[in-house]
Formats: sequence, C-alpha cells, structure tokens
Amino acid sequence: MPERLIWSPPRDLQMRRMRIEGASWDEIATELRLSRRCVIERGRIFGVLKRAADEPPAPDGGRAPLPAGHHASWGALTAETTLRGQTYPWPPLAHEV
Repeated sequence: MPERLIWSPPRDLQMRRMRIEGASWDEIATELRLSRRCVIERGRIFGVLKRAADEPPAPDGGRAPLPAGHHASWGALTAETTLRGQTYPWPPLAHEV
C-alpha cells in the first residue's frame, strides 16, 4: 500500500510560490518528488491552477470597443473566407419573421 502523503505548510507554500512564479506542474512535481496529479489536486484546493503566464493580457488601456463593421475587426473576421474584401452589410440585414 502506498505511503500516505501529509502536506505540510512549507510544502504548500513552495508549491504555491512555484506556480505563481510560472513553474509548470511537471516542474513542481519533480521538485516536490510527487506525482503531477497529486500536485494539481493540491493546487486546486488553493486555487492556483493557472500560472501567471496563463493569465489573459490586460485590456487595452482606455480604448473603446470597435463598432460593428469596423474595417479592422471586419477584415480580421472575413480574412481567408469568401467574404474577403466585401464591405460590412450596413444597415444590418432585416430579420425575416
């Protein structure tokens, strides 16, 4: 039967610190000499599942959202499609009832 693992406060602190600093689960498991799954489950308890590198970038500082049909967003959406080069349908198409 496998030996029961007892998490100590120093081990918890090391796991959280490494994850916040950007270490992968594999790196943490190797450092703590535990299985990857065991470390991930413990991270779930503390809410440190995502690394700092996994965080989404901050929104563009102060820029208002682009309006519907703006050439930058419409062009990105239609690139490599059959609508490439077409203008945005304005006014919007009427919904059939």
